[in-house]
Amino acid sequence: QVQLVESGGGLDQAGGSRRLSCTASLLTFNLYPMAWFRQAPGKGREFVARITSNGDRVDYTSSVKGRFTISRDNFKNAVYLQMNNLNPEDTAVYYCNALNSARTPLWSWGQGTQVTVSS
Repeated sequence: QVQLVESGGGLDQAGGSRRLSCTASLLTFNLYPMAWFRQAPGKGREFVARITSNGDRVDYTSSVKGRFTISRDNFKNAVYLQMNNLNPEDTAVYYCNALNSARTPLWSWGQGTQVTVSS
């Protein structure tokens, strides 16, 4: 059972920046595409960003393009989400997960990390 641990959440003002981290408990982390998702209050979980297994390609949902950057460090079994120019619509619990061939989440979800942005 892979364990995902997200961290780095907190309270920010609009326009602020924050970096989220996620670590996975498996030795073959470098084989998996990874992604960040988020779930805002009262809404379903949505895709935010993804990165290929070796980090050579990334993709973002339109609402975060130009503001968020996904990256990974396969030596540390970690994936990151740098979030800049935050706005209140970014308020959500953020989760990471691996992606299967259908680009859907592969593992059980971690506890997530809460990001709250005030106006």
